[in-house]
Amino acid sequence: MLVGIPKETGSDERRVAITPAHVASLVALGVDVIVETQAGSRAGFDDAAYESQGASVAPSRDAVFQADVVLQVRVPGSPIDALRPGQTLIGLADPLSARDNIEALAARGVNLFALELLPRITRAQSMDVLSSMATVAGYKAVLIAAEKLPKMFPMMVTAAGTVMPAKVLIIGAGVAGLQAIATARRLGAVVTAYDVRPEVKEEIESLGARFAELALETRDARDERGYAKALGEDFYERQRALMSTLVEDADTTVHWFFNDGSVPVTVLVCDIVSSPS
Repeated sequence: MLVGIPKETGSDERRVAITPAHVASLVALGVDVIVETQAGSRAGFDDAAYESQGASVAPSRDAVFQADVVLQVRVPGSPIDALRPGQTLIGLADPLSARDNIEALAARGVNLFALELLPRITRAQSMDVLSSMATVAGYKAVLIAAEKLPKMFPMMVTAAGTVMPAKVLIIGAGVAGLQAIATARRLGAVVTAYDVRPEVKEEIESLGARFAELALETRDARDERGYAKALGEDFYERQRALMSTLVEDADTTVHWFFNDGSVPVTVLVCDIVSSPS
């Protein structure tokens, strides 16, 4: 079997589908690995690092897409005309938003594994790209907020007096939100977190944050898998009105949104603002 690793084409994409260390694991299984030249350069891995682990480096992109299995971070960047029927493509496919691309791949006869749709269960934990990326997003969001906020996060006792800690509001306490809470607390901020699911209160408080409770009916806020679900515009109007006080009181708000109202496909940092704007 030949596995191909192309260079990602997104202008702001610095990830690579596989690192040299994992190339060695595939080679040990008898798999041949071909990597497009400079595929890992933006992630800090040069061609020599891949070759040292048993991969071959292809000078052209076309050669990589002749592989039996192609691994990509972002599948929508695939040259569909270069793929053939029966070929397997694995990566983040944006199946709910890149519909035209998915239909084109299906018409081409490509076998596609969209990693976003893998069940988030213990048996599939090693392939749970959503939780992995959400963890990074939660961590990085707070670092960005700390850099942008014209105030230090921890309390400072100085010769000129005491500087009070920053107040951080985290909206959403899934994987990304919990990591954001933990990071903000480690930086010394006073953290308040809100989630539509009252069941996460214990998790929030275990990280040293205060759980913000709003006077809203949220019994149906959780689906059968435990994720937050869409609740209707009337609910969100009341939620925004009640939440405005929390936002105004905070120095920094970190808010998460999903690109589908009910399925947490991609976690993004969508809003980092300083009060009272």
